[in-house]
Amino acid sequence: RSHTGLTPFKFGSDSRECMVYCKKQGTVLQTIKSERPKEYNEFIKKLGKKEISDENMIISSGEGNDSHIVATHFPCFCVKEGEYLTITTSARVVEKQTEEARALLTGKCFVFFIDKEGGENTKSKTHLIFRCNRIPVQFRYFCVYGAKGMTVEEAVRRDGRFVDGLTNFTLSDNENKFTTKCTEIVDNLDGRKFQICLPKTGKTKATNPPQVVQEQDSTQQTSQEEENNQVDQKEIIKILRDQFPRLREIMESRFTDRSYKTTLKNLKEEKFGKVQQSFSEAHRLEKLLKMGKSVCKVLVKRKDFIDDQGSDVCQGTGFVLFDRFVLTSAHLFDKCVQGKNLLDHIYISARFQYDDLDPETNYFYFYAEKTFIDIDKELDFAVLELKPDEHVKVPAGLLDRFGPLPGNGEACLIGHPAGSVKKIDPTCIIEPEKRKQAVMDHLALYETTLFTIMSVTEIIKSQPIESIMVGGTKADKVETYNTFMYHGASGSPVFGADCRVFGIHTRGFTYGFQRHETSVIEYAHPLLTIFEKFVINLIESGNDQMLEKVKEAVTKNKHLKKILVDLFLLDEPMEED
Repeated sequence: RSHTGLTPFKFGSDSRECMVYCKKQGTVLQTIKSERPKEYNEFIKKLGKKEISDENMIISSGEGNDSHIVATHFPCFCVKEGEYLTITTSARVVEKQTEEARALLTGKCFVFFIDKEGGENTKSKTHLIFRCNRIPVQFRYFCVYGAKGMTVEEAVRRDGRFVDGLTNFTLSDNENKFTTKCTEIVDNLDGRKFQICLPKTGKTKATNPPQVVQEQDSTQQTSQEEENNQVDQKEIIKILRDQFPRLREIMESRFTDRSYKTTLKNLKEEKFGKVQQSFSEAHRLEKLLKMGKSVCKVLVKRKDFIDDQGSDVCQGTGFVLFDRFVLTSAHLFDKCVQGKNLLDHIYISARFQYDDLDPETNYFYFYAEKTFIDIDKELDFAVLELKPDEHVKVPAGLLDRFGPLPGNGEACLIGHPAGSVKKIDPTCIIEPEKRKQAVMDHLALYETTLFTIMSVTEIIKSQPIESIMVGGTKADKVETYNTFMYHGASGSPVFGADCRVFGIHTRGFTYGFQRHETSVIEYAHPLLTIFEKFVINLIESGNDQMLEKVKEAVTKNKHLKKILVDLFLLDEPMEED
């Protein structure tokens, strides 16, 4: 690697490519600032700020499995020839500017990569590794470097993107699983990719509690721990599924349709009676019904080129944000999109006021544009734009009613489960520390049947449901509850007792059997988090026109205005709602 040469880069979503020539030894960010001051200042000005701290700067490179972010103090001579860099920013501190990092390393350096996913015993502990776990760019690795003879621990400490005091860890090679202690030198790590593994603490149990459910429509990859399980889980699941018809006969013989529903109804009345009472109060019900007019049934159809008719692909729920923009779940459009564009033979419609099965009901619908405003698989949301119709007006949106997660208390969903007419389901929020018990309470209904056949579930571990349990990666990032709204309700707004909409119903966890759709617990992604990611995506895609519309639409919502202030998009003081 040479410390002189041309390096291509760009700022954020700007399509213009720049070249910077490294004339002397220095860091990537220093060189860009000194050699391209005009472009750098324009980039900062575009963000609405006079200056942005280096702690908030992000430098990314590569694609897919090779995508990574480098530190702002990354030496120019470590940049590979032809490597393309993208400069973006974050509202959060990504990289602490350490005194060690300010001292430019000279001589031979070695570059290695740290996976953003934790290794063994560390899947849910990345908050104990990385300074910022919500970096608004797509990447797989943190690119780290160290001088000849430097230990791994020293390289990580001076990097600035890892938590202070990170020690007593090992690196697990992604390719061969060989481990490297943090006290070993970096000389033999050049170009290799690792996961950080933290030691088991006294509080960490040797085995995980048995789980018998899996996440519906999950797109997450099976963890390495599952792959290394000593028992062939596919064989286990096949055995269980083969036995399911017999289980169903037992269930139906023990619970008639009426008695089973009555059992669930009694359980719900016992636990959620207070919630149902809250949402039955006239003033709350009136507000919910008014805001419920924004909710629509989302239909995804495939055009038949033989007779020009349409056939259903799937159905879901959505609701108006503002103007003609609708928020819904991204997984509804799996295999229906390329980038942000619908495939030619796919079209989407949104049906409003579908409150009655009577064919004479005055429901109305809009078709959606073929290009999404945004679609984000990470947080599972999509923003559609409805085509205008001079004969009917889109209902008022809910963007100005967005609020924070309540954490506990009452909740209420409004949606179209199974493609039915609009339904309302009062429920209550299940706090993280009570989620495991809630699941077990649900399964207790089948303890004499389900668990007899599923005695092998002690072996089935590391199911995706663990991500929402205490210590899981999603534990504090989602709100959980029980609801009768299963398939077709994805994208439904979730309201709190204050009638603010705080979440979008995402999905539930099922038993994993075919044709068995009952969930044991469901969850919603927080709308404030989705709004922040939506705005960041608009910035990165250069959609300034839509960004201005969003800024105008949130003037009365202090929570959303604070997010814009944090993203350097607003300077004015926030007003109370």
